[in-house]
Amino acid sequence: VQLQASGGGLAQTGGSLRLSCAASGRTSSMYGMGWFRQAPGKEREFVAGISWSSANTYYADSVKGRFTISGENAKDMVYLQMNSLKPEDTGVYFCAAEVSRLLLWRSRSMDFWGKGTLVTVSS
Repeated sequence: VQLQASGGGLAQTGGSLRLSCAASGRTSSMYGMGWFRQAPGKEREFVAGISWSSANTYYADSVKGRFTISGENAKDMVYLQMNSLKPEDTGVYFCAAEVSRLLLWRSRSMDFWGKGTLVTVSS
């Protein structure tokens, strides 16, 4: 499975950005796709995820109510709509996919990763 993320850029505090991730290859093996981010000097952290089987969505507490993950299973696409952005949302955002039905949404449990896309939120 190959993942390609796009849509990062510069936004002001309170602004919005939309990230997209396109999956290709043996995408039928994926049970879920999600987004992680890594700020400078910090560990990679889970942001949001979506289950392909149940369409359930999952969010980190820090982004609940501000970010929305959605997906198009048939097109192997997942999106992250980010509203009310804060400077602490700054980081490199990675698209990832998990083949386990458990959908643990941990960095170590994700099976496929795309290259990151940089999101910068200015104050």
